[in-house]
Amino acid sequence: MSIRVCVGGATGWTGESIVAAVLASEEFELAGAVARQAAGDTVGVVRIAPDVRDALAAPTDVYIDYTHPTAVYENVLVAIEAGVAAVVGTSGLTAQDYAEIDEAARERGVGVIAAGNFSITAALLKHFSGIAARHVPHWEIIDMASAAKPDAPSGTAQELAEFLGTVASNEFARPVDETIGSREARGATIGGAQVHSLRLPSYVISVESIFGLPGERLTIRHDAGSSAEPYVGGTLLAARLAPERVGLTQGLDRLLFDPPSSPA
Repeated sequence: MSIRVCVGGATGWTGESIVAAVLASEEFELAGAVARQAAGDTVGVVRIAPDVRDALAAPTDVYIDYTHPTAVYENVLVAIEAGVAAVVGTSGLTAQDYAEIDEAARERGVGVIAAGNFSITAALLKHFSGIAARHVPHWEIIDMASAAKPDAPSGTAQELAEFLGTVASNEFARPVDETIGSREARGATIGGAQVHSLRLPSYVISVESIFGLPGERLTIRHDAGSSAEPYVGGTLLAARLAPERVGLTQGLDRLLFDPPSSPA
C-alpha cells in the first residue's frame, strides 16, 4: 500500500517540490496539504487546508513539515497527538523543543525524523565533521543564508554544532568570555562551538565547519543552489522510515550511516 503523506507548507519553496515528488511517485499518496494563504485551493485531488489539524482529518501515515519556525513546534505536536509519524524539515526548533517532541512521540508510540537539512551533501558535511572533531580539537562554524532568512543560525548549522559537541570537546586558546571589545563578534556558543551567521543576498544555504591545528587547517563546506531538489530525496527517505520508528531521530546522517539495528 502507498504511504499516505500530508505536507505542511505545501505551496512553499521546498514543500511544493515535495508535493510534486509525492504526486509523481507510486510509493506515496498525497493525503493532505497545508498552506494558510492557499487554503481552499486544490493540489492534485487534495483540498489545501488552513491548518494541520484540519488536514489530518483524512487518514494519514506521515506528516511532513516545511512551514515556518514559529509554527513547526505546534504542528508536529498536533501530528503526534493524532498518532501520525512526522518528518521535520523546518528549522528554528531548539534542543528543548526536540526533547519535548521526543517525549511526546514516545508517549504516543510514533516516530519523528527531523533534520536541519535533508540534502545528502549536508548529511556528509555533518558525518565528515564528526570524524574530524575526533582528531582536531579546535573548530568553528560559519552559517551563510539568504538575507531574508528569519532564523539564525540555520537548522543545518545548529544541528552540526550540537552534534559536534557530543563527539568531542572544543578547545579554546582564549576563552570567549575573555574577548576584549565586542563579545558578540565571536559569534554564538552552541554545543561548545562558535557559530557565525551571515545573512546576505546570493546565498541560499551554505555551512562551513573549520578545524584548525598549528600550521594546518581543514574546511568542510556544504553549498545549496537555488533549487529545492536536494531536499526531496532525503525527505522522502525519512517519510518512508518514520512510521517504523518510535521517538525522535535527529539528522539525515542517522538514516544514512547508523546500522539498521540502531535504536532511534
